[in-house]
Amino acid sequence: MAEPEVEARCLEALDRGDHAGAATVVVRHYGPQLLGYLCSVLRSEADAGEVFSMFSEDLWRGLPGFRRECPLRVWCYRLAWHAAARFLRDPYRGRGRRLETNELSRLVEEVRSSVFLGRDQARQATLDRLRASLTPGERTLLVLRLDRGLAWSEVALVLGEELGQPVDEPTLRKRFERLKDKLAARARDEGLLG
Repeated sequence: MAEPEVEARCLEALDRGDHAGAATVVVRHYGPQLLGYLCSVLRSEADAGEVFSMFSEDLWRGLPGFRRECPLRVWCYRLAWHAAARFLRDPYRGRGRRLETNELSRLVEEVRSSVFLGRDQARQATLDRLRASLTPGERTLLVLRLDRGLAWSEVALVLGEELGQPVDEPTLRKRFERLKDKLAARARDEGLLG
């Protein structure tokens, strides 16, 4: 189903007072791309699954009050970003220590990747490592702008009030330019660029 049809079906359900139906339409049609976005931002399927649950609860509570000031898809990304930000600020997350692979395991994986993976796969692994080194906010900016193709105004709506104040388009564009420069420098250091 095309995006305008998804939005129309959801809004019709909201107009009828069918909040469960509207939520079902949103989760069924936007859920996979939102979960993929959360995996990209959080770099963990388990964390993304938890945040997706938080998003779903926010969606359920928020749909009756959806003011239609922006496209539904953009509003959903905004809910997902805010859920991810809440998750990342959670004090328990900071205290708890997740079982992670140690430095030697990472080194072994790098060597194995460079030997056993084809050139394109090794390059992709390096790109994934570069992306993983970014902050969640930087990854969000990249995913929304490049992977999801949102307009600057839509990205500003998703990231709006991230720092307690609205985010304007020129500021986002500047952040994006600095991020591109940062990634280009790291890519050169990794030998991806000449």
